[in-house]
Parts: sequence; structure tokens; C-alpha cells
Amino acid sequence: MKRSKYKKWIGNGITYIMLVAIIFMAVVVVTSKVSGGEPEMFGFQFKTVLSGSMEPEFDTGSVIVVKPVGDSERFNKGDVITFLEEDGKLITHRVVDVVSNGERVMYQTKGDNNQSPDRNLVLAENIVAQYSGFSIPFLGYIVNIAKSQNGAFLLLIPGIILLGYAGYVIFQAIREIDRSEKEKLNTIQDKSATS
Repeated sequence: MKRSKYKKWIGNGITYIMLVAIIFMAVVVVTSKVSGGEPEMFGFQFKTVLSGSMEPEFDTGSVIVVKPVGDSERFNKGDVITFLEEDGKLITHRVVDVVSNGERVMYQTKGDNNQSPDRNLVLAENIVAQYSGFSIPFLGYIVNIAKSQNGAFLLLIPGIILLGYAGYVIFQAIREIDRSEKEKLNTIQDKSATS
């Protein structure tokens, strides 16, 4: 009896995990295709980490959750910000110094894993988001695949697994019903034979 209870819990757990995976991947693909950029949910954006400059805060291939900023002149030393470089590339590094000359606020940034600060100061208007403190290791690799041209195909994999598992559960349930029906029938036949 306990064994079947554990099987049921494990089965339910697998079902919920697969369902969450399908929903998450669908959201990632749809939001990135609609926005033409990074996936977004509940006002937060998901950015893929492409280098190890911020290790151990987050690893290469992680997805970090960032909050787009309104007031970009409010950051302090120690904040982790995402900013646009001159070449249009997004970088997420830690603020190591705030430089203000009266009319402009600029930030000196540095990757935690880098030996020296970044070469250029970051203008406040180039800051696009602030790191929320939440990251998911290795998910970036999957997100990059999902955002690719054939990424929607990736949604089929958890879907097929979930359908296969649902078929297996239905088959097991039918087998269990047949078994209990046979037991009831045998019990009724045994009672009528002894009467």
C-alpha cells in the first residue's frame, strides 16, 4: 500500500514538473517572439548569461531575472546592473563606484570574476535593468535554443513525454480497475459457492 502511495506521489510530481516545463517554455518562446527581444513575465525580464565574468554570483549559461529600470541615477556601490555598451551588447556587472560631476551620473562597473574594472564608465541612461538576485543555472542554454528559429520544436519534447506518461497512467488505472473488478467477481463467486 505504501509503495503505491509513493508511486502516486512520484507520478504526480513528474506530471507537475513536465506541465511547468511546457508552460515555461511556451511563455519563453511566445514572449520572445512577440517582443522581438528578451522573454518577459510579471514585469521581469530573463537574460541569458554568456560569460563567466560574474561568477560565482551566476554562472555561464544561467538565466538571470532582472527588473527594467525607470530611474537610472539611483544605483549604489554593490548593485548589479545590466547596461548597454557602445556596440549594442548588454552586460551585467556590479557597480564598484558612482561618479557624479553635477550634471551626469556615471558608474564604474566590474565583473566579480574580472581582475580589473570595466574600461569605460557607464552612463546612467545606458542602464536598462537591475539584477533581482534570482538566477536559474544552465537554463540559458535551453532558452537560447527555444529562441532560435526551430525553438518551438523544443516545446514538443516535454509535451510528448507528458502525453506518453499520461497514457501510461491511464493504462495503469484501467489495469487496476480490471484487477479490482476481477477480485470482486471472484469474491462474489466464492460466497455463492459456499452458500
